[in-house]
Amino acid sequence: MKTTLIIMAAGIGSRFGGGIKQLEKMGPNGEIIMDYSIYDAVEAGFDKVVFIIRKDIEADFKEIIGNRIGKQVEVDYVFQDINDIPEGFTVPEGRTKPWGTGQAVLCCKGVVKEPFLVINADDYYGKEAFVKMHDFLVNHEEDKERFRLGMAGYVLKNTLSDNGTVTRGVCVVDEKSGYLEKILETHSIYADEKGKVHCEEADVAEWIHPDVNVSMNMWAGYPDFIDYLEEGFREFLAHIEDNPMKKEYLLPNIVELLLNQDKATVKVYETADRWFGVTYLEDKPFVVDSIRGLIKDGVYPENLWA
Repeated sequence: MKTTLIIMAAGIGSRFGGGIKQLEKMGPNGEIIMDYSIYDAVEAGFDKVVFIIRKDIEADFKEIIGNRIGKQVEVDYVFQDINDIPEGFTVPEGRTKPWGTGQAVLCCKGVVKEPFLVINADDYYGKEAFVKMHDFLVNHEEDKERFRLGMAGYVLKNTLSDNGTVTRGVCVVDEKSGYLEKILETHSIYADEKGKVHCEEADVAEWIHPDVNVSMNMWAGYPDFIDYLEEGFREFLAHIEDNPMKKEYLLPNIVELLLNQDKATVKVYETADRWFGVTYLEDKPFVVDSIRGLIKDGVYPENLWA
């Protein structure tokens, strides 16, 4: 069965050459975080990569990573554009903020026709999650009654940054079945000196703890979900009047809505791997040290694509 890795990279800016955090060189031979994600995905069994980018960065993106990765695995591109909205809608005057991760994946409609896994461009996920997500996709199939999804569940304390707050999809998971019951997009998460977790949302702050499962936007699904995103995007655009400049069509919110409507099942596969990424440029030394440690431990070769 063919499976595709979708990488959301449209947020990468056009000013290349060291100023864009997602393209900072982290590995000993200039590898960036995406290199390690793609390497792990190919090793797990994924045989195609689709990059979601903006049209204005296509040439630069291909020069930095796309052409190189194309020598290792089949590669395709789709383009996210704020003006790419359904007929009958218009972009609110003055809005520059992209529509979010839901619209990003919707851009793959017609290109991704096989089971897929979605990830962020600037997050390191670890090998375990890719294996579990690939196994989920090849051992299941589309459900005629509900959207069948898989999610990598990371332990919150393994996804925090020492350099500032983070946003995570905080999850409520049924302990017996391992299925997702609720996911709440939660902002300004951090742990204090005593390890107590704090966040912006008061209702979540009452029960959030260091070992709770969180989403890092690693979702596994089937083409029927991409088809649904088109319908959902229309519904979203019809109700943005409360915050037309900044409201986003986000995957965690989409999944939460489907769960509330009993239209989806989401199997959560917990991973003990530690996330790292460049939420802040100050995170770079930790990322570089982490990759160096993984190479020393034999997780990755010194020259990744040799």
